[in-house]
Amino acid sequence: MPEGHTLHRLARTVQRRLRGQAVESSSPQGRFTAGAAAVDGRELTSAQAWGKHLFVTFDGVAERVHVHLGLYGSFRFSTFDDEPPDPVGQVRWRLVGDGVVGDLRGPTACELLDPHAVDELLDRLGPDPLRRGADPDAAWARISRSRSSIAGLLMDQSVVAGIGNVYRAELLFRHGVPPDLPGRDLPHDVWLRMWDDLVDLMRVGARRGRIETLRPQDDPGRRAGERRSYVYRRAGEPCRICGTPVAGRVLAGRNLFWCPTCQSEARVLG
Repeated sequence: MPEGHTLHRLARTVQRRLRGQAVESSSPQGRFTAGAAAVDGRELTSAQAWGKHLFVTFDGVAERVHVHLGLYGSFRFSTFDDEPPDPVGQVRWRLVGDGVVGDLRGPTACELLDPHAVDELLDRLGPDPLRRGADPDAAWARISRSRSSIAGLLMDQSVVAGIGNVYRAELLFRHGVPPDLPGRDLPHDVWLRMWDDLVDLMRVGARRGRIETLRPQDDPGRRAGERRSYVYRRAGEPCRICGTPVAGRVLAGRNLFWCPTCQSEARVLG
């Protein structure tokens, strides 16, 4: 599933390509026909991301189009000269502007939401590290009271919006935090360092279009077959720092990776 940096990058792409234009909006697949018609011919005024959610706003329309890509969704843009190409595959939502076409395929959600429904959705989300003014202590309020593992809490979008499996595994490793540590046992100063690091990592991801978590001294470069992560998808391989085999298991239906030596309770609790 795309993580938060991907949605912020997508929002910027939508704005760069279509903001200020009266766009043609349609649903070639037919599953978003009424919603697409409601914004057809309207000026696209903004596209914003919050966590893994995209919201697109149109002039004169109180509702916003809400998109959640889920596991299989994609929103691809291309250019054309005279006429936009025919849709290929199951296109849920198509936007056509001046020489630009954007096709949304396979999202978990593509819907028109009124302002109240948007507010309700946002109220269910935790702070987004990529949004200006996001408060890490809003997440800490949940983390510090919970007996749940920090690994599980980081994947809870009501705690922090936008973290996925890769950032979860790599962030915990970078700060030596064992994934099973209960949230209430995590020191506040460690959480604040984790948050600042997460902000920096996700900004890099949004800017470059890929997740990069290795510190320069630990980066093996682009050697063939070398996964450029500390622990993510490296189960059984030696830890880049201590050589201990990276561990892996399933937690709440998602694969979890960590180093048993570098991420010990003794290390993080002192």
